[in-house]
Amino acid sequence: MVQQIKNKRDIMSKTITCIWQGTANELQSLSDAQTNWLKAAKFEGKAGELLAIPSENGDIDQYVFGLGERGKSHPMVTGLAAAQLKDGEFDLKGDFDNPNIAALGFRLGGYQFTDFKKSENKVSLGSAEGADKSEVALMAEAAELARDLINRPANDLGPDNYETAIREFAKKHGADVRSIVGDDLLAQNYPMIHAVGRASAQAPRLLDFTWGKEDAPKVTLVGKGVIFDSGGLDIKPAASMLLMKKDMGGSANVLGLAHAIMSAKLNVRLRVLIPVVENAISGSAFRPGDILPSRNGMTVEIGNTDAEGRLVLADALTLADEESPEIVIDMATLTGAARVAVGTELAALFSNDDDFASQIMAEGVPASDPLWRLPLWDNYDEMLASPIADVNHISAGGFGGAITAALFLRRFVKKAKSWSHMDMMAWADKPRPGRPLGGTEQGQRAAYLALKKRFG
Repeated sequence: MVQQIKNKRDIMSKTITCIWQGTANELQSLSDAQTNWLKAAKFEGKAGELLAIPSENGDIDQYVFGLGERGKSHPMVTGLAAAQLKDGEFDLKGDFDNPNIAALGFRLGGYQFTDFKKSENKVSLGSAEGADKSEVALMAEAAELARDLINRPANDLGPDNYETAIREFAKKHGADVRSIVGDDLLAQNYPMIHAVGRASAQAPRLLDFTWGKEDAPKVTLVGKGVIFDSGGLDIKPAASMLLMKKDMGGSANVLGLAHAIMSAKLNVRLRVLIPVVENAISGSAFRPGDILPSRNGMTVEIGNTDAEGRLVLADALTLADEESPEIVIDMATLTGAARVAVGTELAALFSNDDDFASQIMAEGVPASDPLWRLPLWDNYDEMLASPIADVNHISAGGFGGAITAALFLRRFVKKAKSWSHMDMMAWADKPRPGRPLGGTEQGQRAAYLALKKRFG
């Protein structure tokens, strides 16, 4: 019986009381001895400050955690608590500015990728005061889906396995899915997707699935699914290739966004398009100087084979545009220039829809999914001129690379009422609140919350 009670206690949730800096005296639930313990430890509620509180018999069944200064704290500061804790389930209590994001930060702060290295340290969220449990769950699942996919190495997630994963995901949500593989891409007029992926041992393909009522507003998501980018014949140096398993991060975030949309049952006709390729090197690799046809009939001169992502997106965007959807959103780990411009914590946002872009940005900051808008600067269009083709897919100079990439993509969107393009890192290069080192979500939460306001 004693052993049974002990085991039961081991699996019970422990409480974490979260305190804003300077309000530690408001902990009315503590005994005098526990209050003295708090004072002896000089706990002030600074951001990330975590203190275990012993009970009268010496057990640790609750903690206090510092949220930092109100109005200045990170939205997911609670993730710092999860990162410090060991195994167990925890309930959050506190006067949170945004209970959903506080709960989400804690859950995502405890995230680990354990497919290849098991861990006994499993920190989970039981409940969070004031939070909508189902809303937190769907946002967490969306983020974790993207992280799990991005963290998988390319030898475990080639085009074949990625198609399997996407099919299983679509089936789980009751979505209709099809794929166009290999030379069928040529037969069905997706020449640039084929050209980029044909050098790989695993055939290039386009995954296409739909969900929702046919008469609902059409929302189409397009994600760059380059499972590994060697750079092609314009090969990357070794150091630049180390993180190229994450070059499918745009598509992983699109799948996370799709999960949130479908789980929330938004009133949309959702379509998801993911061109899946490996930019490899072999005798059939496309070359610098080649001129490729595209799905919309435009000819494209290849300035550099390491700028392959915009090529596969262009054919997929053309397909998306043919239905004249209400909204098209594409996501891609597209340019180093965007990282130079906004760093790794922000996704760069381009849009031809001022209202929707403003909505995305407004939702992103408080949800710890910030984006920064860059311009579709028309004067830079001439930088993509080619003397022998309709367009070159890169600019001749080294300036404004994220903008010229977006301008190239804009050529393939004509009928959609609203188009937004997100150029992201999809990788946390150092641990941050709610974001351990590794593959991470970007853009998906901000887009989901903006779409929910419009179609919820």
